[in-house]
Amino acid sequence: MTGPGGRGPMGAPAQQKARSFGPSVKRLVRLLLAYRGFVVTILTATVCAVILTALAPRVLGHATDLVFNGVIGRMLPGDSKDQAVAELRAQGQDTFADMVSSMDVTPGVGVDFTAVGKVLLVVLGLYVGSALLSWLGAYLLNIVVVGTIRRLRADVEAKLHRLPLRYFDTVPRGDLLSRVTNDLDNLSQSLQQTVSQFLYSALTVVAILVMMVSISPLLALISVATVPLALVATAQIAKRSKPHFVAQWSSTGKLNAQVEEAFTGHELVQAFGRQAEVEDEFDTRNDKLYHSSWRAQFISGMVQPAIMFLGNLNYVAVAVVGGLQVASGSLSLGSVQAFIQYSRQFTMPLTQIGAMFNLLQSGVASAERIFDILDADEQSPDPADPRTPQTNSGRIGFDDVSFRYVPDKPLIENLTLVAEPGHMVAIVGPTGAGKTTLVNLIMRFYDVDSGTIRVDGVDSRTMTRDDLRERTGMVLQDSWLFGGTIYENIAYGDPTASREEVMAAAELSHVDHFVRALPDGYDTVLDEEGGGVSAGERQLITIARAFLAKPVILILDEATSSVDTRTELLIQQAMANLRTDRTSFVIAHRLSTIRDADVIIVMEEGHIVEQGTHEELLAARGAYRDLYVSQFTGPAEEDPETVSVHGG
Repeated sequence: MTGPGGRGPMGAPAQQKARSFGPSVKRLVRLLLAYRGFVVTILTATVCAVILTALAPRVLGHATDLVFNGVIGRMLPGDSKDQAVAELRAQGQDTFADMVSSMDVTPGVGVDFTAVGKVLLVVLGLYVGSALLSWLGAYLLNIVVVGTIRRLRADVEAKLHRLPLRYFDTVPRGDLLSRVTNDLDNLSQSLQQTVSQFLYSALTVVAILVMMVSISPLLALISVATVPLALVATAQIAKRSKPHFVAQWSSTGKLNAQVEEAFTGHELVQAFGRQAEVEDEFDTRNDKLYHSSWRAQFISGMVQPAIMFLGNLNYVAVAVVGGLQVASGSLSLGSVQAFIQYSRQFTMPLTQIGAMFNLLQSGVASAERIFDILDADEQSPDPADPRTPQTNSGRIGFDDVSFRYVPDKPLIENLTLVAEPGHMVAIVGPTGAGKTTLVNLIMRFYDVDSGTIRVDGVDSRTMTRDDLRERTGMVLQDSWLFGGTIYENIAYGDPTASREEVMAAAELSHVDHFVRALPDGYDTVLDEEGGGVSAGERQLITIARAFLAKPVILILDEATSSVDTRTELLIQQAMANLRTDRTSFVIAHRLSTIRDADVIIVMEEGHIVEQGTHEELLAARGAYRDLYVSQFTGPAEEDPETVSVHGG
């Protein structure tokens, strides 16, 4: 089909909208919240798991105190703690005395291992409970993420069916496939690897901060002092790495488009000896993808080392100040031990968030490319109160129709034409004259800019697209077959047809005679490229499909342009059968195929310059005669007598 403006070999590049990180993340969160019940359960389980994990070091610190108190108690002189403290002060050990006075010790009594064992069992229970709740949250989150991606994939599929043909004319097929497959898979992996860990880490930071403040506000202040530095470092690194992630996935789409194009036209590339050129183009795009990926991973990878460095500084400060507080009796050894554990747990989530940031940014970049599809302008909706033609004769009327692919480049201007029921209308003209565009307008692949196209007296824009297209059958120059049997490919024209109807369509289209020669007959499996049958046989199968659909209006777009003479005769016979009692539009460069047309329309630059029968147009000695002479006579034979002989 003719696209706007004539795309280059790779097509027009997809436009990458620049959006900020925040709105895209919020949009993803809204998608996840569709599973609200699961999300509430996940949050509850994660909060409980974090609380249990946060309590464990504090309880374990109590076990440390029991052991330390027992060791110190066995060493102390006297019968009571007060007596032991007094003796230590008398000996000049005031610092040690201050520490002992803040401890729960009994001189001469060692470690109470029974009490220590009970505390350790409590700690074990806390960790087991936390692990089970974490597993439950992760299990439910996996359901939410997989379900969200499934729904998002379905939304993209449904959106593609609502997009106008103009969109597909401007986006390379390989890039579109990359968005629908690679970007969705990357988003799924990013969500599965980051959402659970991010949620757990964020809640852990809050819980640990509460526990640290309850132990020592001073030490908590020292720990929190590094957080602003970590946030600033993360924000700056993220700001510099995001454009590279966007470029990475954009380059991936363009590379896929180039690979898809090169392998689809593999035979043509070899025929013209362009392998080196294709390899050079691939290397260029591959290098661009390599550099954008390397920069994205390198820059985003700096987050984790930066946060770890700040965490180590924080650890040193807490250890020094905490040791002084133990020595002065302000804190117990178990409390400092618990705080140091909390300090490591406080920086660990920040480190994990930093490590996940490259995954998160990569996922958001892919999400933006998917959102580009979902936000694309859709084709105009069908009317709320559609009209249906009262007759089903196939009369098509163009009333002062104008259309442009590009606003400042006129294509079809003020076209008026009537195709009577059962007539064959042939459309000829040079490339770019607007022939295929004309049938695209009939099918409403594009809507007219002005004027009206009427189907049996009804404006096609007041009909639903399904109603319009059910009345229409198309056989294109490029035969399209899907992976499946020959029978299934023919039955695609009418899934409700019986096997007898499918066979009858195959016989009328001359498919039956070559299919029966195949080992598996109608059960022969074809690949997506129609491998196993020739180009002409593929075309006959598409004609059989059109037969089965029983359209009132038939469109044949260069259906015999790429086949041999014998196959062309078979296709012409099949199309002649197919055109019986149907209004048909035939686009052809081979004028021999349209001599019997009821009316031949000659188009140039979107205008009808001539119309009439084959004999009338030859006699008029105009544009049609020039086209005919160029095909059937040499330069020395361009005289009226010669033309009339060929015309007969």
